[in-house]
Amino acid sequence: MSRTDSSKPQPLDKAEYERISRFRYRLRRFLRISEKLCKDQGLTPLQYQLLLHVKGFPNRDWASIGELAERLQAQHNGVVALIDRCEKLDLVTRNPGRHDRRVVEVHLRPKGEEMLARIAAQHQDELQLLLRAFAQAGDTAIP
Repeated sequence: MSRTDSSKPQPLDKAEYERISRFRYRLRRFLRISEKLCKDQGLTPLQYQLLLHVKGFPNRDWASIGELAERLQAQHNGVVALIDRCEKLDLVTRNPGRHDRRVVEVHLRPKGEEMLARIAAQHQDELQLLLRAFAQAGDTAIP
């Protein structure tokens, strides 16, 4: 969407609405399928996302609670409760920070690694469709 000097949005044409609609459809479809894949494996979508963000955190094999809160776009105390539930399921473990004792490192347990690998593999086909939708949407269609 282009903006004028006064930051007033320019009207969208029909093709732009169609592009946004396709993008939102693909995004919602991916989320719905992801929810089902998680539930079929006995995890909530949020538990899966936690495992994914621990494994996918750049340049190391753990993430801090604060980093996970940011990645999940959730409150710190809510993430602590989520980690508690995942620990009880033997999916993750907490360790004191190696370099800073104030930091709590969240690591995947073998069971968490296994469940994450299984669910992530099942996401691949739908993820490719979603990535194509991102590419087709272009910058103007992303709010």
